[in-house]
Amino acid sequence: MGTLERELLDLESAAASGNLAQRAAAHLLRAPGKRIRPLCVFLAASYGVPRREDVAALGRAVELTHAATLLHDDVIDDAALRRHSPTARVVFGNSASVLGGDHLLVEALRTVRTTGSAVILDGLLAAIDSMIDAEAVQLERRGTFTVSRETYDRVVRGKTAALFRWSLASGAAIAGCSQAEVEVLGALGEDLGFAFQLVDDVLDLSAVSDESGKVPLSDVREGKLTWPLLCACEAQPSLIMTIRAAAAEPDPDFSSILSAVRATGALEATEARAWRFAQRATRALDSLPPGVTTEALRAVVHAAVRRGC
Repeated sequence: MGTLERELLDLESAAASGNLAQRAAAHLLRAPGKRIRPLCVFLAASYGVPRREDVAALGRAVELTHAATLLHDDVIDDAALRRHSPTARVVFGNSASVLGGDHLLVEALRTVRTTGSAVILDGLLAAIDSMIDAEAVQLERRGTFTVSRETYDRVVRGKTAALFRWSLASGAAIAGCSQAEVEVLGALGEDLGFAFQLVDDVLDLSAVSDESGKVPLSDVREGKLTWPLLCACEAQPSLIMTIRAAAAEPDPDFSSILSAVRATGALEATEARAWRFAQRATRALDSLPPGVTTEALRAVVHAAVRRGC
């Protein structure tokens, strides 16, 4: 992970004096995230015997891809804060933020190409395609608050879980693991992604700004139907119109809505679902060789859920 941090720092330093797109990208990289996706790459690769530079390349690529999606998301969502700092779109403008995301995607794909694995590169392209599809589906239903459970899962599978799946599958593949191990770790990554997103949904309804540095209730303000809201609206259908009306106001008071959502038990239901995905992910570890790596992955899964549950 030390190599990754140095490489990202070098990229951020170079981009800081580059063109407008590069400076927008550097602005986001300057506020580091949790690095959970690169950690997944490194841990999965530990099951085999990889070249160190290939693992570092994949770790860098997945972090750059994730950062690119954040730059794009902040434009789509008109977000003002990210990681407790003004977003790149606020500092440099929407156009520069979009170009900054494009720049990071090119860097990510170029980095994967250095490993010489067309299969792994194709896997990342497929993950990016899934993220685009999921974002488009979410955008089409924005503000309606009438998304089905199946549609919610489609969005999460594409927007969040796909990159976690690629992180673990690519790490195992580049290390020469068996196809069975690659598939197990990829499926584990998808379950981890679902658990991670469900916890984010809970954190969005917290009373204070969460660890992502986003404004509380960002998803509600942006018209996104999260799992707690979905469960609450199923239990109390009249909430749909109430939430829709509040989200359309310039300065809404969500306190009564939050109370109504909590009264339905939706937060507890979301936490329980997150733990079910986490438990399925950890059960998959039983088919992998026991040892430090397996226990480290188990800890990553548990930590991802304990952020909010």
